[in-house]
Amino acid sequence: MRQPSFAAVCALLALAAVPAVSPAQARSDFTVAQAATFPFASDLAAARSGSRIAWVLIERGVRNIYVAEGPAFVPRRVTSYTEDDGQELTNVLLTQDGRYVVYTRGGDHGANWPGEGGREPNPASGAKEPHVEVYSVPFEGGSPKLLGRGDMPAVSPRDNRVAFISAGQIQIAPIDGSEEAKPFIYAKGSSGSLAWSPAGDRLAFVSDRNDHSLIGVYSSPDAPIRWLAPSTSHDFMPRWSPDGARIAFVRVRGSGGKPETLLDQHPNPFQLWTADARTGAGSVVYKSPVTLRGSAAETEGGTNLQWMAGDKLTFVADLDGWPHIYAVSVNGGEPALLTPGKFMVEYISPSPDRKFLVYSANTGTTKDDLERRHIFSVTPNGGKPVELTPGTGIEFAPVVTGDARSVAFLGGTVQQPMLPAVVEAAGGAVKQLATSTIPAEFPGARFVTPKAVTFKATDGVEVHADLFEPPNATGKHAAIVFVHGGPPRQMMLGFHPMFYYSNSYAMNQVLASHGFVVLAVNYRLGIGYGHEFHHPDHAGPAGASEYNDVKAGAMYLRSLSNVDTAHIGIWGGSYGGYLTALALARNSDLFATGVDLHGVHDWVEDAEVDLLKREHYEQPADLQRAIDVGWRSSPVASMATWKSPVLLIQGDDDRNVQFHQTVDLARRLQQHGVAFEELVLPDETHDFMRHASWLAADSAVVAWFDNRLALGARHSITNSKNR
Repeated sequence: MRQPSFAAVCALLALAAVPAVSPAQARSDFTVAQAATFPFASDLAAARSGSRIAWVLIERGVRNIYVAEGPAFVPRRVTSYTEDDGQELTNVLLTQDGRYVVYTRGGDHGANWPGEGGREPNPASGAKEPHVEVYSVPFEGGSPKLLGRGDMPAVSPRDNRVAFISAGQIQIAPIDGSEEAKPFIYAKGSSGSLAWSPAGDRLAFVSDRNDHSLIGVYSSPDAPIRWLAPSTSHDFMPRWSPDGARIAFVRVRGSGGKPETLLDQHPNPFQLWTADARTGAGSVVYKSPVTLRGSAAETEGGTNLQWMAGDKLTFVADLDGWPHIYAVSVNGGEPALLTPGKFMVEYISPSPDRKFLVYSANTGTTKDDLERRHIFSVTPNGGKPVELTPGTGIEFAPVVTGDARSVAFLGGTVQQPMLPAVVEAAGGAVKQLATSTIPAEFPGARFVTPKAVTFKATDGVEVHADLFEPPNATGKHAAIVFVHGGPPRQMMLGFHPMFYYSNSYAMNQVLASHGFVVLAVNYRLGIGYGHEFHHPDHAGPAGASEYNDVKAGAMYLRSLSNVDTAHIGIWGGSYGGYLTALALARNSDLFATGVDLHGVHDWVEDAEVDLLKREHYEQPADLQRAIDVGWRSSPVASMATWKSPVLLIQGDDDRNVQFHQTVDLARRLQQHGVAFEELVLPDETHDFMRHASWLAADSAVVAWFDNRLALGARHSITNSKNR
């Protein structure tokens, strides 16, 4: 197969004409390029005094830091990056007084493993090697100052020094960049999770030592590190008491013990501890039950431990079957549920005085809020949570300003992308920020409003989905199932909190405008529908039970009167790419074609090295059965029934899914005579770093379905040839 150049693919796809369609198909009134112009905000932060906030804004791949200050909160850009170079801006912080913004530039913070040789991603294929670096910039404006190579900065509240991680060790630099960064703390293992004491005189950190981890406290260069209640466990998430005397942390079991079975679920209980920050003596505050629901939370922020006013610890657990906030006294006792109901909480942040928490949750007073996010506040002493952002928007990542008067958050709607906004902490009207950054050509006003629908899988599981229907169209339509990645994600009735899925949402809108009925399926393994839905039996390599939900989505589309049952496609990325490939392999009779972005195709290929490498005499009791089930759960195990054509897309510096997964699948498709095409993005990562890469991939997705699935398309599916 001849592989065209990346530049040629970009040019051809950007100019691709809309294929001929039947009268029943609605024509597009906006392009992929227009839909992809949406700006996207992330990494919102607030100073611990005053009303200053800062965030990252991505505009057509160009990333910059923006700031605003109350009460007017007028956005202002304080950096001047101009290139679509794929260098992330993350870990945004403000100093306590709000005078400086600190951030990390570079890296791939969504990666599962480092690059080859430990090198950082270079998605623009530049001749100069990029590095991950920590910078500061004055809030009032000025040139960013390089503080040093490293990541995960933490600003001291006392003297505006910045500690950060470099090659697993802790360095420190003055925030104005007046001196070079210097080694600060040496500790065995890899250090992280830096937490300054309230007075800024000591620094707590986690020392990860592979099979266990410790929490250390640094006080001075002449004093040894104080280790807090050291054990064989994994300790993490250090949280200082308001007076700086004690530290709370989370403890889970260390690695080791008799190997557990691979095909069964096993509890992962956790404990909350406190320790004296000066002596290291510690004691347990709370032990979770040794049950599946008692396992450490796996939603955004994990356990989300906070030390609140009144010596209350708040944390997240699934104890009642939903990820909720609980409070417990530092002296022990039974935890109190603060957020009761059948919904999940995530993105939790304390007020500077630690008197209340703000969080996002998929609940509220508006119909179908299970498919959205809204901002709430609650006190650690209980009482009914207060909904701060009712309506049909999607809001998340709240932070309380230092004066405790405002809650800033990121929010979007069906038509508006994720941008910052503020609301008074006591409630009231929401003030939208940075809407002027939305380009005039962005077609959000023409986006359709997706509908929340449900249907049943064959094994009785209720499945939620978002239905996009073509605007102003009649008759029969081709249809497409979209499957998200993760898999702990949830597609929503509007723009998504993650850029990757905001892009997917925009492309589903493009497909709807091209006359396709699109169904975004929230299959089991995803978040938002309770513990058991998030942690199903026999899923993924243990049996692919979640595929039942994907197949049920196609059957639901077949039941609709406006869908042509012979023209149903499927697309998705990452875990969604896996499910796309599995659908085409198992049910080419149901799915006519698909687009697979960086999917896993052989569970055993990636796992077998670890599974079969004997480091101990004992092995999991079901090892061979797990390998067999993993193979049967893989798309490549069903190549004999894969008939439908597929488009494969992946960056070859993917650090979440091995690029060989796509290389291997391409060879197998050739061997079985299955029609396929491929778009390889050299030096790109899993979550494409460059706007140009997204535009190429998105254009390829839409062109593929226009040409191969739309009713009356120029290229029929049955006449596809392997090129």
